[in-house]
Amino acid sequence: MFSLVNKTALITGGASGIGLAISQTFAKAGATVHILELNIDQAQQVANDLTAQGGKVFAHAVDVSKQANVDEVINGIGAHEPVHILVNNAGIAHIGTAETTSEADFERIFNVNIKGVYNCVHAVIPHLKANGGGVILNMASIAATVGLPDRFAYSMSKGAVVSMTLSIAKDYLKHNIRCNCISPARVHTPFVDGFLARTYPGQEAEMFAKLAATQPIGRMAKPEEVGALALYLCSDEAGFITGCDYPIDGGFVRLNN
Repeated sequence: MFSLVNKTALITGGASGIGLAISQTFAKAGATVHILELNIDQAQQVANDLTAQGGKVFAHAVDVSKQANVDEVINGIGAHEPVHILVNNAGIAHIGTAETTSEADFERIFNVNIKGVYNCVHAVIPHLKANGGGVILNMASIAATVGLPDRFAYSMSKGAVVSMTLSIAKDYLKHNIRCNCISPARVHTPFVDGFLARTYPGQEAEMFAKLAATQPIGRMAKPEEVGALALYLCSDEAGFITGCDYPIDGGFVRLNN
């Protein structure tokens, strides 16, 4: 079950955090994985490591906010092999309210988290249609549906991801293209460790425990847990699922009261 043998998957931001876990999981499941990553050196190292473990993984330098760059890379891949899966994982975070968010930061969040998803979807759909269908999986967040303090622009962007997911799922049913999204709560990634080190030097352990305790289940998610959900949703076993947002949140949305 959940085999991706003979499938080609494109994963944006696939060299770190949740994206890395998805790349690792998909490679182990037999997919040919193309990592689309701003940091090409990091992506190439991941590709080398996973290939050494028996995977088929390739790295590409991509700025998802640049449509010409995205088109060139995705069309280049599609010219050599059929594309079956796109995982829109690349994204950036931001802390701030509507008052404290600058125009520059708002536009930066929009360009990566919203326009980046559009650019990749816009480029990949013709390939999926030509191949008789496929899967698009978007990375949203519980911030799309729950009021979180100081996450104005980030929440805006993830709300757009959920809405785009529903629209894509509806528009491409007849083309056998499924589209879903995943909404994680806090996930223990290097981003979290870096944030704590910068913001609370000397108090990292204490603050980590406080953040973990906000999840009713009592801990943060592991990246590989999100990777496992991504594998299921992109596998043939999930063939009856489209237009859905999957929270993976340790009970945060429904039980945090």
